[in-house]
Amino acid sequence: MTALATESFHDQLFDRRYDPNVAAVNQLCDSLQEQKPGSEVPYVDPGHNVEECRVISLFSNIGSASPSGFITAGDDDAATRLLGVHWQLGLRPEYVMPWNVHPWFVPGQPNGKLSPQQVTAGLKPLLKFLALVPRASALVAHGSEAQRLAAQLLKTEAPLLWRRGFKTYKVRALSGRSFAGSAERQAQWLGDMKDAYGDAMARTGLPRRIK
Repeated sequence: MTALATESFHDQLFDRRYDPNVAAVNQLCDSLQEQKPGSEVPYVDPGHNVEECRVISLFSNIGSASPSGFITAGDDDAATRLLGVHWQLGLRPEYVMPWNVHPWFVPGQPNGKLSPQQVTAGLKPLLKFLALVPRASALVAHGSEAQRLAAQLLKTEAPLLWRRGFKTYKVRALSGRSFAGSAERQAQWLGDMKDAYGDAMARTGLPRRIK
């Protein structure tokens, strides 16, 4: 019964992908998928909100797309780590939104290390995405690919960036070999993430649960 209930819950979430609070960004995902026939572009979970979003989590989307159909931080351990950081800070889902460096996946073909061309191909989609979240003014880049795309984003000098006083942060990717290390190193990396998200919250006027 637990498996059936979980599947039903995921189905319910997927059926809500065009709820008003996420419709615009998920319609963008549809248009990106149409650009590359045979690809799949994961959606943003309906727990997020385009009007309230202040902070973007940008993921270096190595590996396979989640079977949920939504953008995730990586594997289950990665998602748990990020949820833990957000919970400790009091960063609620409506104030943060995920995005992938390279929005496209090919079904059955996990992404390896993203090429420079794939990273660059993610720039226009990222700019379109940012235009849909008018209150977002901070981006936390998880992993080297995300950090390279964040650097390219700043070089565009797009008007929306300086109007919002946009800032980017570099942190560790959350899953796989990127997060392999001793307990002390992992604690340090999580601490760096807390610092980044905490500073992003302060810049955007969101209260923190911890200091």
